[in-house]
Amino acid sequence: MDRILVAMAILCFTVGQAQRQDADLALMIKTNKNFDEVQRRALDIVKTGFNAGDGYGEVWIRDYNTFIELSAEVFDPVVLEENLLVFFRLQGEDGNIIDGFIPKEKAVKQEGGYTYIYSDLEPDYCGHKNTVETDHESSLVQAVYKYVKKTGNLHFLNKMVGEYTVAQRMEMAMQFLLDHRWSDKFGLIYGATTADWGDVQHTHPWGVYITDDTSYCVDIYDNAMMLIALDNMMEVIPETSVKWEKIRKKIAKNTMKGLWDKKNQKFIPHVYLDASPYPKDFNENEIYYHGGTAVAIEAGLLTKDQIRVSLDKMITNVKASGAGSIGLTLYPPYPEWAFENKGMYPYGYQNGGDWTWFGGRMIQELIKNGFIKEAYEQLLPMTDRVVKNNGFYEWYTVDNKPEGSGTFRGSAGVLYKAIALLDEYADSVN
Repeated sequence: MDRILVAMAILCFTVGQAQRQDADLALMIKTNKNFDEVQRRALDIVKTGFNAGDGYGEVWIRDYNTFIELSAEVFDPVVLEENLLVFFRLQGEDGNIIDGFIPKEKAVKQEGGYTYIYSDLEPDYCGHKNTVETDHESSLVQAVYKYVKKTGNLHFLNKMVGEYTVAQRMEMAMQFLLDHRWSDKFGLIYGATTADWGDVQHTHPWGVYITDDTSYCVDIYDNAMMLIALDNMMEVIPETSVKWEKIRKKIAKNTMKGLWDKKNQKFIPHVYLDASPYPKDFNENEIYYHGGTAVAIEAGLLTKDQIRVSLDKMITNVKASGAGSIGLTLYPPYPEWAFENKGMYPYGYQNGGDWTWFGGRMIQELIKNGFIKEAYEQLLPMTDRVVKNNGFYEWYTVDNKPEGSGTFRGSAGVLYKAIALLDEYADSVN
C-alpha cells in the first residue's frame, strides 16, 4: 500500500511539474513581442502583391503555395482564385504545371533567358518552367488545397478551365509526374541533380533547364512533396482515392526503402538513375538535407523518434557551421566544384544558405508533432532577425547576414503560420 501511495505521489508531482512547464512556455509564447511584430510585418508585406519578393517579377507556384493562407487574411478569395487559375490556364497538354507566370508585356526575351509559355486560355500572362525541378505540380495541388480549406470554397474545384474542371486538372498534374517523371527502377519520381529542394542543377552556368548533361536522380524533397499533394487531393476530391491511394502507399514505402539511410538515420541526398556525376572519392551521403527532411516529416514519413533524431542532427549542423538557424539548407555544403553556377559556392544560396522559408516549415512540423519547447527555441533566431534586419530576407549567410529579397513572401508565410500554431498551443494550455 505504501508503495502505491508513493507511486501516486510521484505521478502527481510529475504531472504538476509538466503542467507548470506548459504554463510557463505558453506565457513566453504569448508575451513574445517579436512574434506580434513579425506577424504584423508579414501581413503588411503580403498585402503588396504575389510575386516572390522585391527581386522577382514572377508569381512562382512553389512560393505562392507557402503564403496563400496568409494572403487569404488580407485579400478577397476571388483574387487568390484568379492566381491559381492562371497556373491552370497555362497547364501543358501533358498535364505539366509552369513554375511561374508574369504579365506578357514584362516578359522580355533575353539571350539565354527563359523560354516563355503561352496559351489561348490565358490572355494576360505567360509562364516559364524551370525543368530541373519536380515540385511545380505538387505545389499547385497543395496551394489549391490550402485555398479551399481556408475559404471553404469547394465550388472552385468544379470551375471550368478550358475543357476540364480544376479538379480534373489537379489529377492531370499528378498524372504528369507518373507519365514523365517516374522511375520504374525505384518506384519514385525523379528530377535533376540539385541541392536539396533547390532549382539549380549541378551542370550549366545557370542550371534551371534540363540539358544533355543532366544527371537524373530520386530525392526526398520531390517525393515527399508529391505525397503531401496526393493526401491533399484525396481529401478534397475523395473519389480520386480509388486510384491514387495505392500509388501514395507505394511511393511512401519506396521512399523509405530507397532513400532512408537507416544506419545513419538520415535521407540519402541523391540516388541516381544511372551513375553519380561526382568523383568516386566524394562521399555525397555525408551531406544532410534539412529542407527535404522537414518536408518528409510533413508527409508523415518519419516516426516521432526519427523526428527527434532529425532535429538533433540539424542543431548539431547549425553549431558546426556557425549558421543562424535550422533553416540551414544542408550540411556540410557541396564543394565549390560541384556546381557550375557560381552562386552555388559553399554556404552560398541553396548550397548551405540559411533559408527561413524551409526552417519555418520545420518549426511547424515540430509543433504538430508535440515538440513545442523545441519549436519555440528554434523559432527565436528566425523571428529575432526579421526584426533586427527589418525584413523577411530570402536567405542568410553562414554568419547570419541577410541576402536576396528583403520582402520574401514565402518566409513571411511560413513564419506567420508557425507563430499561429504556437498561439493555438498556448491558448489550449490556458
